[in-house]
Amino acid sequence: MTNKKSSIDAKEILDLIPHRYPFLLVDRIEEIVTNQSCIGVKNITINEPFFPGHFPGHPIMPGVLIIESMAQTASALVVYGYEGNTNGLSVYLMKVDKAKFRKPVLPGDQLRMEITKEKNKGEVWQFFGKAYVDNNLVAEASITAMVVRLNENSK
Repeated sequence: MTNKKSSIDAKEILDLIPHRYPFLLVDRIEEIVTNQSCIGVKNITINEPFFPGHFPGHPIMPGVLIIESMAQTASALVVYGYEGNTNGLSVYLMKVDKAKFRKPVLPGDQLRMEITKEKNKGEVWQFFGKAYVDNNLVAEASITAMVVRLNENSK
């Protein structure tokens, strides 16, 4: 099954992945091609809970949270294309490779994550993600994740 959807709003993202504030790091999916790729967006505001400590007087989004934003976008892609009952499904991060951070992400930026599936075998998926601000590459990484069913009674 391969189809393209123009966008997924915040409410639908909440139906796809278990993350919630303050750890939900994707605001919308602008485009999704089932089981292939998607583009996620995170609006970075000065009110983000990590800015007071990273760094006082010079707020910068932590690199690990940029990776997490890409991983959450990839998780939404996996669950969106999952065939069958998605109740209790979650996607666990297994590995991050080739992570590179090129520019800082600051309050007021809009982080745009482009996620492409590289391969999957059973419940294990591998993606390559690139994050942009204003068409400038700010980070990239290879991400491996596994689909798990949190509630065994929901099979």
